[in-house]
Amino acid sequence: MNRLLVPALALLALAVTACAAPPDEQEQAVDQAQARAAEQARPAAPAPAVSAEACDDLQAQWAVGAKPTEANIQQVRKDSGADSVRTLKPNQPVTMDFNDRRLNLELDANGVVTSVRCG
Repeated sequence: MNRLLVPALALLALAVTACAAPPDEQEQAVDQAQARAAEQARPAAPAPAVSAEACDDLQAQWAVGAKPTEANIQQVRKDSGADSVRTLKPNQPVTMDFNDRRLNLELDANGVVTSVRCG
């Protein structure tokens, strides 16, 4: 009797699981949408604090289109109120630290300023 009971129970368990309904596509879509919404609802990282003496890149926008000569670099530093000026060439590795007292001059392949920003 025991020899028949074990295979019968295994067959019964297999039949019960085979009859279970697969997860509804609508439920899966709702679950995925809720997960995405929860992920997007997380607050963004706070912006770095900017001091009252931070540089003002708007005052140095005149440098866009110019070559970064020593005189131009000194003038943009003075105009923006920055402590330092950094020229960034295409594909040049740079540190990602934020320094609100530093002015960045981004250059193109010809060495012409394409962007002026603090940081």
